Amino acid sequence: MNTLRVGIVGARGYVGAELIRLLAAHPRFELAYVTSRELVGQPLAAHIAGYVGDVQYTSPAYEDLPALGADAVVLALPNGKAAHIVQQFDAAGADPAIIDLSADYRFDPSWYYGLPELTRARYAGQRRISNPGCYATAMQLAIAPMANVLDGPVQCFGVSGYSGAGTTPGDKNNTELLRDNLMPYALTGHVHEREVSKQLGHPVEFMPHVAPHFRGLTITANLRLSIAFDLEEVFARYRGRYAGEPLVRVLDAAPWVSRIAGAHHVELGGFTLSGDGKRLVVVATEDNLLKGAATQALQNLNMAFGLDEFLGIPL
Repeated sequence: MNTLRVGIVGARGYVGAELIRLLAAHPRFELAYVTSRELVGQPLAAHIAGYVGDVQYTSPAYEDLPALGADAVVLALPNGKAAHIVQQFDAAGADPAIIDLSADYRFDPSWYYGLPELTRARYAGQRRISNPGCYATAMQLAIAPMANVLDGPVQCFGVSGYSGAGTTPGDKNNTELLRDNLMPYALTGHVHEREVSKQLGHPVEFMPHVAPHFRGLTITANLRLSIAFDLEEVFARYRGRYAGEPLVRVLDAAPWVSRIAGAHHVELGGFTLSGDGKRLVVVATEDNLLKGAATQALQNLNMAFGLDEFLGIPL
C-alpha cells in the first residue's frame, strides 16, 4: 500500500504535538514536513514525548509549500492565518487534501465541515475540510439527538482546561491567575456559539470558562423541549443516534472531565428531566486536544483518502 505524506503547518502547539504522535503511529500516513518558525532545525523528538522519528522542524515560505508535494496538509495555525496559505496552493494549481484546524472556513459552504458523526453523509470527496471547534464538537453531539424538538435557545455552560488557550502566554493559560479560580470569557458571541448555531440551524447560547486543569472540557447543556419526554425516550434517542459510533459513548451518570483526559471519544450523560418532561439537561465531556482537534483531524484525513475512518485512532 502506498504511504501518504502529510505536512503540518504551525505545529508548535499542543494540538500539533498530539497530531504528530497520531500520524507517526498511523499505518498509512507519514510526516512529510512539520513547520515551526520558533523551532526550526530542531528535532521533533526533542519536544514531543513518545515521538521517535528523525523529522526536524522546518520553516519554508508559505509560497514554497505547494512544491513540497505532500498528499495532505494540516493547517494548525491561529484564526485568520489559513486563507493566505490556501491561496498559495490555489495559485500553484496544487490540490492536496487540506484540513484547517482554525475557525477560518467553518462558515464557508464550499468546505466540508468535518464532524463525521453528524456530517458524514455530506462528505463527497471534498479536498478542503474544516475541522470543528473543540467546544462546538461536544455541544453539537450533546444537542443533535433532540434537535427536532427544541423550544427556544439552548444554553451551554462550558469549562475547559487551559491547554485550550494554546501556548502563547495570556491570562487564560496563566497558571498563577487560574489557581483556585474559574475564569469566564467571551460570554456572548463566542465563535463556537456561532458555529454550533449555524450547524444545527438553531440558536445556542454559550458561556465558556477556563479552569486550572490542563486538558479536557465539559459542557452542561440546558434544552427546552416542545413536547414532554420520559428518560427512557431520551436514552433511546441518544443511544439510537450514536449506535455504532466508537467515539461517542452514552452513559447513565454524568461524565467527569478528569476521566476524559487522553481519551479519543466524547462522553454524554447525566441526563436529567424536569418534572413536566419538557426540560432536559445533558452533560458532555471530551479531551479538547484529541476528539476536540487532533483525533477529529485524523478522522477527516482518513475519510479524505478513502481509508477506514478510525484507522490509527486508539479505540
